[in-house]
Amino acid sequence: MTTARIAVPIAAVGALAAAALLMAQQSVIDTPHNLSASGPSAVRATGEEKVCIFCHTPHSARPISPLWNRDNPANAYTVYTSNALDAIPGQPTGTSKMCLSCHDGTIALGSVVSQDQSIQMAGGITTIPPGSSNLGTDLSDDHPISFPYDASLVATDLKLTDPAALTSEIRLDQNQELQCTACHDAHDNSFGEFLVMSNEGSALCVACHQISTTTVMGHETCAGCHQTHTAPSGPYLLAGDRVRSTCLRCHDGSAPPAKDIATDIQKFNAHDTDSPVDPPNPVPDHATCADCHDPHTMEHGSGTAPNIHPSFGKVPGVNLSGTAIIEAAFEYEVCYRCHADTNVADASWVSRQLTQINTRLEFDPTAVSFHPVATTGRNPDVPSLRPPWTEASIVYCSDCHGSDNSTKIGGNGPDGVHGSFFEPILVARYETTDFTPESRSAYALCYRCHEREGTDGVLRDRTFEHSKHVEDADTPCSVCHDPHGIASAQGRAMNNSHLINFDTTVVSADPVTGLLEFQDLGERAGTCTLMCHGERHDNTSYAR
Repeated sequence: MTTARIAVPIAAVGALAAAALLMAQQSVIDTPHNLSASGPSAVRATGEEKVCIFCHTPHSARPISPLWNRDNPANAYTVYTSNALDAIPGQPTGTSKMCLSCHDGTIALGSVVSQDQSIQMAGGITTIPPGSSNLGTDLSDDHPISFPYDASLVATDLKLTDPAALTSEIRLDQNQELQCTACHDAHDNSFGEFLVMSNEGSALCVACHQISTTTVMGHETCAGCHQTHTAPSGPYLLAGDRVRSTCLRCHDGSAPPAKDIATDIQKFNAHDTDSPVDPPNPVPDHATCADCHDPHTMEHGSGTAPNIHPSFGKVPGVNLSGTAIIEAAFEYEVCYRCHADTNVADASWVSRQLTQINTRLEFDPTAVSFHPVATTGRNPDVPSLRPPWTEASIVYCSDCHGSDNSTKIGGNGPDGVHGSFFEPILVARYETTDFTPESRSAYALCYRCHEREGTDGVLRDRTFEHSKHVEDADTPCSVCHDPHGIASAQGRAMNNSHLINFDTTVVSADPVTGLLEFQDLGERAGTCTLMCHGERHDNTSYAR
């Protein structure tokens, strides 16, 4: 090995320290870690010319390799933790502790064990100045360190690379722990930020984290969403202080082709609750973008109901039996995380004769009657369906719930259940207030799939006298029909077919018989016994 690359005499700094310089691809002399008076940055000594002395000494060193010339800081750190972390970081150890002897800001830069007096720094600087290099003693907003990176961890977190397969640039310490030095080489700043290899295209990140950046929608690098040190969010190391603020850095309409989600989640009805990262009571008490989307596995493309859309990514869900699953296959399974057995809603949107807030039971294939979300509907003869809908069609939850400016209704906004002016997050207006005058606008949601007029339109065929009820008596669709469905444990085929489940604020029991019921008498025929708008229905018949 030659000494030709060294720009200053090495005798004064010791042979071993010089060897460290020689082994580096770029001399530490040309980096901010050269704190000598001739160093290239503003953080430098006033008169000390020796380069390596700030970290190394050939004599009287601390019993730490390699000939360490600094005191180690106290174990008083707040370490990183999050609900998603499988590793268990402890107090910093090994080379990480050595790095922190400068970078936690508790020990003066010029305080070295080989000298009685601290080396004086220019500008009266003592400790490392405030900024991104000063991590402080709170490491909860920094990438975790000082934890075993071994086969046991990888078996738990399947998105981590096996330690035996790590690229040669990434080195664990002698205890198989991941330290600062897995990502940083203090002597070589060839790649910037003293990284051990280029992070172009997030190459350094994906060397450990098995996430293909080519599948992430619109994001070229991990740094688009994450910040490795002093991250505003703390847990998850997000570039924003919340999940929401991180996503909206692009999804606020300022970075096409990313859709403008910000406008939707600021509407009167919105899914996102702007919850803190790692809330104490996760779903369903809090809702963020990450509850429905996995940003690391999201893809462009299209989906066919009921299959999950690629833009969701690989997210958890709850299946038809109510069992939590790691990866949802259908859109409704994602919805069931919050709207099934542990529904965030504690009451029906409309007061019903049969009350049910478990959406999973309403859409279950065994339900008495249901909109075809989990499977095709029961009714082989649905009047007024508009092409391309047929009795064999299956619909997404998001065909009804979503942005009132979505592409599904001819707008230019994003699809999905982010937010809407129409409650409860509906893509179009759906009036439930009694005595609402009928119009294409008032029931725009229903008329998206059901023909309003025409030969077999809702208002023109005489099925159950829709025209009389909806047009003449100003009775909303919701007074008779429950749009989700009627669970099998509550309803009966005779009484609750065709989504019949009366709104009890409008319809009451017949004062003579005490009955409040519909009876199905076959194809497009039935009877009602009840009181509505002051008019008694005593086994009143409806037929084609």
